[in-house]
Amino acid sequence: MGQTTWVYIFLGIYIIYAFYWGLKGYFTEKTSAGYAVAGRSIPFIAFLMAATAASFSGWTFIGHPGLIWRDGLPYAFASFYVLTIPITGTFFAKRNWLMGKRYGFITPGDMFAYYYNSEAARWLTVFTAFLYSMFYSAVQLMASAALFHYVAGVPVTFGAIFMAFIVWFYVCAGGLRASTWVGVIQFILLVGGIILLGYYVVTSEAIGGWTAFTQHMRELPTDLNGMNMRARMLEVPAVGWWVLDAAKYAGANKTTVWTAVMALTYMFALMGIQSSPAFTLWNFGIKSPKPLAWQQTFMSTFVVGFALFYFTAFQGMGARVMEIAGLTLADGTVLKFAKDSDVVPILMMNFLPPVVLGLVFMGAIAAIHSTAAPYIGTGGTILLRDVYWRYIRKQEAGHAEQIWVNRLLATVVTAAALLVGLTSKAALVILGALATAFGFVMYVYLMGVHWGFRFPSIGANLGVLAGMIAVFLTYYVWVYPLSMHCAFWGTFVGLVVAYIFRGLGVKDNEETIKRQNEVRAFLDSIDAPTESGQKWRNAMKILVPVWYFFAIGPACILGNSAFSFAGFPPLWSWQIFWWILGIIMMWALTFKAEMSTTSQAQIERAETDTMIVVKEA
Repeated sequence: MGQTTWVYIFLGIYIIYAFYWGLKGYFTEKTSAGYAVAGRSIPFIAFLMAATAASFSGWTFIGHPGLIWRDGLPYAFASFYVLTIPITGTFFAKRNWLMGKRYGFITPGDMFAYYYNSEAARWLTVFTAFLYSMFYSAVQLMASAALFHYVAGVPVTFGAIFMAFIVWFYVCAGGLRASTWVGVIQFILLVGGIILLGYYVVTSEAIGGWTAFTQHMRELPTDLNGMNMRARMLEVPAVGWWVLDAAKYAGANKTTVWTAVMALTYMFALMGIQSSPAFTLWNFGIKSPKPLAWQQTFMSTFVVGFALFYFTAFQGMGARVMEIAGLTLADGTVLKFAKDSDVVPILMMNFLPPVVLGLVFMGAIAAIHSTAAPYIGTGGTILLRDVYWRYIRKQEAGHAEQIWVNRLLATVVTAAALLVGLTSKAALVILGALATAFGFVMYVYLMGVHWGFRFPSIGANLGVLAGMIAVFLTYYVWVYPLSMHCAFWGTFVGLVVAYIFRGLGVKDNEETIKRQNEVRAFLDSIDAPTESGQKWRNAMKILVPVWYFFAIGPACILGNSAFSFAGFPPLWSWQIFWWILGIIMMWALTFKAEMSTTSQAQIERAETDTMIVVKEA
């Protein structure tokens, strides 16, 4: 059978599985909370795998190797998001769950509006969630359409609609529970697909295995059309470009924007994934916090890290060395990549046997859907609860009405994402990139709620708003000032504005202060670390910043010539070394410092010590 035959076979099996969970949820979910947050009963293994899949989108599968091909190992520091994405979870996820159990929160808007005693916080969260869901989902849907077109020849418009329909059906029919259980198989396909493609590339006749691959990297030319390709691909160019527009400077000087400082602050943007409204809502839906530490340390940092630090780099660097070598393909053409988004599809079509192509194609589609699905579903839920139910129906709608309106609003999010994706290619690139940076700005709210950072409600609200404006300006007007990603500038400005209001002596009213003191007392009581846990937390306050500074911060430039092992270039060796140390650091943070673990007594208290402030129906 031909290549496309296996693509359709595996796609058919996947659709059957996804539709099964959608229909199961359609016939079993009878309450608003059951549909929206899976009745707060998502089991251990399901969250473990689905949350990991949702953290790593189709961009990981398709875009990441392509940018390694374009910018080399300096960009490959982005692989450290296997750690920086879940580290946000260590800060907030367990406490999100505790807050949801005690107060009955269904959406993050519920939590922020209650804590800051401000409906403006709810509306800013809704605005963030809608933009995040629409534009991030648009990026995913168009990526799936482009891949479907490349592999099977399906027209892009039809492919986008078809792929959107698959996600729409199982999300709208089955709710968060269906999305989560489909996410389980998506995780397996995502990681398996990355590993398979990387393996076939590095063991292909064109490269000749690992020893030959390392020789190819050592022989990268120092003068290719006026560019030192060896330095570009294998060395961090500088600590930072200290100019107003780092992207313009890098282009003018034939270098890369991926300086040490850029790598560090780009990781802040990815930290915004698990601080986004969608992930906060998902935290409300898990049965218990038991899977959090395992998801953050093992599934994300170790398992996905293994795939990214080795196999996506095999793909990206392999594509570069084969292109420079002038490889002739089976059809007689010379291997050439016009742009970074071509890299993975071309590698798939030319280096994979038919059955494996079908599997890897499904890995890419699973990666794409695993991100689009929860953002579409949670986007609909947030619009339902925070707008329709609260303001239009004045908190009087029953369960059945809420479920159907939720489905309708999720359909609106899907249609909006599809419309933007098909009609606004330029805006899509810009706004898709802004989504995670907007998520990182939500740190302003979360730091106050969970860890007691003190600034008045108006400071928090205007800080988040100012942060979003700063994100846009430092991405679109002045691109990465001082080599710092717009996510850094957004949250930095947000916190400065929040604390300016505190410095001006602005005070919250008595009711707000009373609410916040009660929340502080509850969290400090139920989530107080043991004596051993406190010692580990004190140590991690030093060790985590040190790790950031050396692994992905200014000191990572030392990796250009620090050490090499097993044939890996020095910078790649540096990345692997600090990834391994990062696994140990995450284990210490999540388990030993008790940032993501809970005792049975804590869980039992959370189940019974409730003070519900949100009406469900």
